[in-house]
Amino acid sequence: MKKSPNDIDIHVGSRIRLRRVMLGLSQEKLGDGLGITFQQVQKYEKGTNRVGASRLQHISELLDVHISYFFEGSPGSADDKPLAEPSQLSQFMNSKEGIALARAFCTIEDDRVRRRVLELVQSLGNSNTADGKKTTETSASLPH
Repeated sequence: MKKSPNDIDIHVGSRIRLRRVMLGLSQEKLGDGLGITFQQVQKYEKGTNRVGASRLQHISELLDVHISYFFEGSPGSADDKPLAEPSQLSQFMNSKEGIALARAFCTIEDDRVRRRVLELVQSLGNSNTADGKKTTETSASLPH
C-alpha cells in the first residue's frame, strides 16, 4: 500500500523548489551538488520522498538559506495569521507568477518600498475578499 505525501514533506519540497528556481539552478545542478540524480531532487520537491535531516542541512548550504527557511509558513507553524491555506500558498509559490513575483520583490533593496509593496498586495487581497468575490479592477492610492 502506497502512502500519500505528508503535508510537511510537500511544503518543505515546495520551498526547496522555490529557492532552487529563484537561484536559477536546475534540478540536475542541485542533484550534482548533493550527489543524487535529478529524479531524486524531483521526488523531494514533490514531497514524494522525505528529505532527511542531514540532507536538508546540505540543501540549505547549497541554496544559501538557513534550514528554518524550508519550514516557514508550514502547516501547523506558529505564524500569527496565515496568508493562505498551505496548499494554496504552496501552489502559488510553485507557479510561474509566484516565482516571478518573489524574484521581483527580492530585487527591491529599499526596506520602505518593500513594506509599501507588501501593504499594497495585502490591501488588494483584502478588497478582493471583502465582498466575497474576486474583482478584476482594483485601485489603490499610496501617498508619494
